[in-house]
Amino acid sequence: MYEGIVQDLIDELGRLPGVGPKSAQRIAFHILAADPVDVLRLADALREVKEKVRFCSICGNVAEEEQCRICRDPRRDLTVLCVVEEPKDVVAIEKTREFRGRYHVLGGAISPIDGIGPDDLRIRELFARLSESATTEVILATDPNLEGEATATYLARMIAPLGIAVSRLASGLPVGGDLEYADEVTLGRAFEGRRRLNA
Repeated sequence: MYEGIVQDLIDELGRLPGVGPKSAQRIAFHILAADPVDVLRLADALREVKEKVRFCSICGNVAEEEQCRICRDPRRDLTVLCVVEEPKDVVAIEKTREFRGRYHVLGGAISPIDGIGPDDLRIRELFARLSESATTEVILATDPNLEGEATATYLARMIAPLGIAVSRLASGLPVGGDLEYADEVTLGRAFEGRRRLNA
């Protein structure tokens, strides 16, 4: 334990996701040793992000304006909507340069253990968008874990009566991976998502 504000800083840093007590202490002492100009620049960036960044009124992605740049882009395909859990998932998909449609950010995944149900996510907003738009396909790009699968299954069941095609991102073996190290679920998914090479 350190005195006063040093311990307060360590405690606050330790509340950040993925930052344990040792990392919090290391960051705190880095800040103490850093040039005051660098520390003020960090403080300004933190203050500015809280003041200026919001969530897009259409898709829920992070934005500095009422709508994010993707929702404002007239070149995006209005017929395809990709549903993701978090804004960081939008960034990951955008880096592939493979998807030219629009997004809908749920703000998490269904997780009864954590007390998160459908009403805690942006699912109502999703169905409002689907009823008002020309969407012909919804791509469910939730995480390939228990919560992501539960969310995808729930959404697929709810969207089915709307007559909109629903697809799920393929999942399976990573490039450069070895079969012997793949778990059964991953290997099973790889078989399910296989595609013909000589079609």
